[in-house]
Amino acid sequence: MKFDLRELALFAEQTVTKAGDRISELRSQEKIEVNYKDAGELVTSADLLSERIIQEAIMETFQGLRILSEEDGVHNRDHFKFDGPVWVIDPLDGTVNFSRNLPHYGVSLAFALDGVVLAGAVYAPDLNCTYVGIKGEGSYCNGERLQVRRCTSLSDAVIGTGFPHDPAKVQPAIERVNRLRRSCRDIRRFAAPTVDICYVASGKLDAHTESLSPWDIAAAGLIAREAGAMSSHVQAVPDGIPDELYGEEVVFTTPGIFDDLLTLLRIESE
Repeated sequence: MKFDLRELALFAEQTVTKAGDRISELRSQEKIEVNYKDAGELVTSADLLSERIIQEAIMETFQGLRILSEEDGVHNRDHFKFDGPVWVIDPLDGTVNFSRNLPHYGVSLAFALDGVVLAGAVYAPDLNCTYVGIKGEGSYCNGERLQVRRCTSLSDAVIGTGFPHDPAKVQPAIERVNRLRRSCRDIRRFAAPTVDICYVASGKLDAHTESLSPWDIAAAGLIAREAGAMSSHVQAVPDGIPDELYGEEVVFTTPGIFDDLLTLLRIESE
């Protein structure tokens, strides 16, 4: 089965833009309903609307292809089969920001084949940024080619990170923040990892690390790698899960601090 990567990227870009504009319009009309998932994670009517728009577009254009999405109940991703073509959706990343009128949120869509992400897009409506990546052909923001920032010292690095929704898992994240803050210039927590990872691609951040899900990293990870970032994990990736779609303790970084950052994070986890 052959796919045109540029057509896939264009489809992803157009689809996330449509979904993002619709949910922004919904919020402006004050028609957002708020509920909660497990561990107190927020989910709104905008998440569900965005997911429906994206899924309908995929089913209309790519009949028969499988979909992995945050809100459709497929959360046992450790056993999800990534063989063959799969669309990976994050319909609204940064839901709390969105619900509070903070600008850092995004809609993400990626296409993977046998666990390798080939094309993807992340749209941040309030930031007026549309990020697109094509494997082997680079990544772009609003049509401008992206390039990671050159940084060779942790002491000069500004690093993004985040916290889990489950309060029982917060303490390790706090310890990670303390270690990063002592070794790096500064840290940032924008609470929208799809956007944070794109910030690595554009040089706004020198790295980003936290424990995430496939839908958080699929498109944004491709965009970062195509801009020159390196990606890895603090611990080994389990057998049967593609590296590019495994989010636990993931790291995206400009190459100059790759080794030192991984060493720092791995000392913490021993």
